[in-house]
Amino acid sequence: MPLTMLQRVANSDPAAVDECLGKYGGLVWSLARRLCPRHEDAEDAVQDIFVEIWRKADKFDPQIASEATYITMIARRRLIDRYRRRRRDLDTASLNEQVVASEAEHERQTEVSDEAALARQHMQQLRPEERRVLELSINQGLSQRQIAETTRLPLGTVKTHARRGLIRLRELLGVESVGQVKGADR
Repeated sequence: MPLTMLQRVANSDPAAVDECLGKYGGLVWSLARRLCPRHEDAEDAVQDIFVEIWRKADKFDPQIASEATYITMIARRRLIDRYRRRRRDLDTASLNEQVVASEAEHERQTEVSDEAALARQHMQQLRPEERRVLELSINQGLSQRQIAETTRLPLGTVKTHARRGLIRLRELLGVESVGQVKGADR
């Protein structure tokens, strides 16, 4: 009985290697392209798969499976291994990014908290009606219309108190406009 192509590959027959690449290259490539996110990854996977096929060619048994099934099984296993390895790498990178993001978020929250405390301190210097309108807006989340209803002030008056209070607060905090601080280098 003549040897199968994979049996000839196992016997180091160069013609069998070329025949295997020609016959199953398209199959392996299509599997790799489907399961690899980038073209370069698919190329690396195909090379890896064929190296594995050469190494395991001596284990092929035509009584158990066809050559196509055997090669597909090897390709599938190698692709799954690559996928799992990539996921582990992504998970590790994700954890590192989360730690850095968490530290940055903590620093940002601390900075915002310090700025809020400073703003609260300066709000004590506002006129009582300006402070009350801003506190109702900030602390209770009321709209200007709701503040007008709560305080029984005309809507225009509430808007004026809010605007004047914010302008005065900016002056007290040393803020020229949103995002700029007096004396900051531009």
